[in-house]
Amino acid sequence: MKTASLKLKSYANNVNIIDNGNLQRKILNIMLWMFAILGFFYVFFLGNMVFNIVERKSLETYAHTLQNDVGNLELEYLSMSQKVDLDLAYSLGFKEIKTKYATRKTLGSINIAKNEI
Repeated sequence: MKTASLKLKSYANNVNIIDNGNLQRKILNIMLWMFAILGFFYVFFLGNMVFNIVERKSLETYAHTLQNDVGNLELEYLSMSQKVDLDLAYSLGFKEIKTKYATRKTLGSINIAKNEI
């Protein structure tokens, strides 16, 4: 184990890293850009959620308005349907007709020609 440790130290001393002072600066720039991009996406998604919540509230209000309108129309329909009778139909030009029903003969009453071969 001691020999492996000594070998590692000797290899580490012989390695030359050419940095020129730019590596830490590049890493810092990458981290700041990533932070800015993540911040932008956070603000974008948060704004999108708030917009959707406001839109949902307005649609719920519109749905309640439509529901009230439908209720009023149903009430108007029911009050108008109370007034419909035969006198109103006659005054609008409708007249009563005699009903005619279509009937079919039973199978026993049909004469089937016998085969005379």
